Amino acid sequence: MKTNNRKLNTPQSLNAYTKSICDIMRRSGRAGALQYVPELTWMLFLRILDEKEQREEEQARAVDAGFKPSLEYPNRWRDWADPDGRKRKELQEGTLGGFMSFVDGDLLPTLRKLKDQPGVTPRQKVISQVFSSFEKTGIDTERNLLDILDKIHELSVEQVDQTHMFTLSQIYEGLLQKMGEKNNDGGQFFTPREIIRVMVKVIDPRAGETVYDPCCGTGGFLAQAYLHMKETAMMADDVETLRTRTFYGREKENLVYPIALANLVLHEIDEPHIWHGNTLTGLEVYGGLFAGAPALFDVILTNPPFGGKEGKDARTRFAYKTGATQVLFLQHVIDSLKPGGRCGIVMDEGVLFRINEKAFVQTKRKLLNECNLFCIVSLPPKVFLNAGAASKTNLLFFTKGEPTKKIWYYDLSDFNVTKKQPFSLQYFDEFFKLLPERADSERSWRVSIEEIEAKNYDIKAVNPNKKVEEDTRMPQELLSIIEAQGIEIATAIAKLREKGI
Repeated sequence: MKTNNRKLNTPQSLNAYTKSICDIMRRSGRAGALQYVPELTWMLFLRILDEKEQREEEQARAVDAGFKPSLEYPNRWRDWADPDGRKRKELQEGTLGGFMSFVDGDLLPTLRKLKDQPGVTPRQKVISQVFSSFEKTGIDTERNLLDILDKIHELSVEQVDQTHMFTLSQIYEGLLQKMGEKNNDGGQFFTPREIIRVMVKVIDPRAGETVYDPCCGTGGFLAQAYLHMKETAMMADDVETLRTRTFYGREKENLVYPIALANLVLHEIDEPHIWHGNTLTGLEVYGGLFAGAPALFDVILTNPPFGGKEGKDARTRFAYKTGATQVLFLQHVIDSLKPGGRCGIVMDEGVLFRINEKAFVQTKRKLLNECNLFCIVSLPPKVFLNAGAASKTNLLFFTKGEPTKKIWYYDLSDFNVTKKQPFSLQYFDEFFKLLPERADSERSWRVSIEEIEAKNYDIKAVNPNKKVEEDTRMPQELLSIIEAQGIEIATAIAKLREKGI
């Protein structure tokens, strides 16, 4: 594998290099992150895939084993994108515009159709779906496209210093964060990584368990779960199971579905079983990667969209009829867990306190009757601000198969989250110390099921230990303070006027 001598040995140098690629994308017709991230996705994917398959081929040759590549000439990165590639040289030496014609007319259609060929492999199905939404490149000129490809070619495992705590997958984390920022209108697909890490740590998925996200967006929960579970994989068979038979999800959006697949492959998940379609209506776009998925799962980690309204097609499939997307997802999650299965879910405040709509109350009763809702964390109001959502949210953690007797609450709602002061994992230091014993503190308390039933299943976090600071000054005292400040201001203005200001 030919590479240059550039070494990207800090996260900063890696991010700066990635930004330089995005700058070319922006000037070449892909202005916003919602445009350039999908475009960059398929290019990065093919770059990493080619490098991965070259390593696998070398390993197979070393032990005299056979190897069947997913792509053949001229569709491998090394053929058409590598500056020294045979197909690229042929195209550049040919007629003007030949390179763009090859990408749009040959390469992309071939990759999209891979799933239809006889004897298709699981990896070829994934490749096909990564390209499912790309009819042609959106880059405006051949020169800009070649410049982008040349820069991406330098992003290889050999170029990134692996002794540091980051990998090529972290390039993608940064790109997805850009896509999820408010001005890019992609917040619905992006959950802050700090929240995901907390949820994965609480639920603690282990090697050998299945993990499911019914609205997986860009795949953040599944990717983080893999990183966590890899630590508990003791045998080679465990690692193989993690990469091929562990992670399942569903995603509706055509734009986001291929990004989720590419993201998971970049995180070493060789076979991400992502179903493309509407989870709530059951309307399938492509289910080939989900074939053989279990009916019930050991672990569910998810952040369902809130504020959405579903029609009759979705409502008729659920026991408790409502148009509220997040309430239907909560029913789906409960029904998708194995007995003893565990779930961490983000839920907006409205679901917790609303008792005036029958389906909300029924769904919460179902949750508390069928599951042990052992913990609710009340998050600060602006945790999702950078992703364009101002809703007050909570984290719910529960186990299927035993009813709730007490809910342990932890209150983080008083922290002020801003763009300059984003949400931090440090907020959870005390939480993780208290969680094993469900201990009481100024931020934590317990509520019995009897109290919850008496409130008609209003389960909103209301901290009984919160100290309310009350102003005990009398009105006359406040008026005197205001009057004194007024005199002070008038004196200062008079002095400034004396100086001619």
